[in-house]
Amino acid sequence: MKTNRLFVAIALVSLAAIAPSLARAETKKATAARAGLIAEGQRIVENVALCTDCHARRLPSGEFDRAQWLQGSILAFQPMVKMPWSADAPAIAGLPGYTDEKAMTLLTTGKLPSGEALRPPMPAYRLNESEAKAVVAYLRSLAKS
Repeated sequence: MKTNRLFVAIALVSLAAIAPSLARAETKKATAARAGLIAEGQRIVENVALCTDCHARRLPSGEFDRAQWLQGSILAFQPMVKMPWSADAPAIAGLPGYTDEKAMTLLTTGKLPSGEALRPPMPAYRLNESEAKAVVAYLRSLAKS
């Protein structure tokens, strides 16, 4: 009986000793997964969907203004025929005014959460759920603190 109690006591002490390192390992794993999700979102935003073309301001040189990254911009182009058109692209860094759920709806259905269609020139994206989650994670990572 004493041997069992001693074994349990040693096991508990050992577990208490390694628990913090296990928790740190899990935290590191979660942090790495989050970083990977954000990197994938950045790839989609900047290289696939090209959100930067409208939602990022440019310097007089034509280069993107990284100090105002995805903070919205006035559109420098218009359609050749009369149609509903947005004159500017709103800020998307940090997703101001959007919950994650509303942003996911827009990115997966191509419609506003109200069901209303987006006005051109905004494309009606229909990303899959994992792509949309990555985009939301990246845009949220750009929130000003």
